[in-house]
Amino acid sequence: MSELRIALLNAARSAAETRRNFERELDAELVEFNCPDGELPSSFAFDACVVTGSEASVYWDEPWIGRLKEWVGDAVSAGVPFLGVCYGHQLLADVLGGQVERMGEYEIGYRTIRHDGENPLLDGVDEEFTAFTTHSDRVRRAPPGARVFAHNDYGIHGFRKGRVLTVQFHPEYDMEMARSVTKGKDIDQAKIDAVLAGITEENYRAAREAKQLFDNFLAFVERVRADRAAVESLSVDR
Repeated sequence: MSELRIALLNAARSAAETRRNFERELDAELVEFNCPDGELPSSFAFDACVVTGSEASVYWDEPWIGRLKEWVGDAVSAGVPFLGVCYGHQLLADVLGGQVERMGEYEIGYRTIRHDGENPLLDGVDEEFTAFTTHSDRVRRAPPGARVFAHNDYGIHGFRKGRVLTVQFHPEYDMEMARSVTKGKDIDQAKIDAVLAGITEENYRAAREAKQLFDNFLAFVERVRADRAAVESLSVDR
């Protein structure tokens, strides 16, 4: 079959760095839309969509966020598979009826996360794994009907509802991105220094395990595409 075509809904101000990260990890044709600049696809003619991280919060009253939520909701209703990462995780939770809240603190740095071993997105990943995190908002309540499959002491780190799969952590980060994001945070310098000290080759090697989720997501999208093709073939035969 042809290469998967995926809409990259880039919600980050550091759009170029974010695009680079996802281009490196996803073996597919990525069509980027810079959401803060008001860019959105004109149709749902994609095999899947990815909603990236962002410096924004999903509850901010900004026009581009409202338009993004509306488009994402319509695309989900149309059956398009989604992967949400960090802000994308929170936005999809909000769109699907969950609740997002401010934490009052940052979770940042390499952290231990646990998953239930029952979601295909994390097939091949140890049930207790390491990933880089950076967020001050969280999904307080998953959407109705969603299954939470990953968490840690800070809260929900992954849920699935239908064809929507999300993670709070950042599997796409390399060490360069982790350092850059950490240095840009408006938090206590001592905490920044501690996080930077933890961005080591050893921790990054451990975190690379979670990158398996990108191949798993593409495999999931391939299955959805194959199922659609089979249904369309049956319709034609009739």
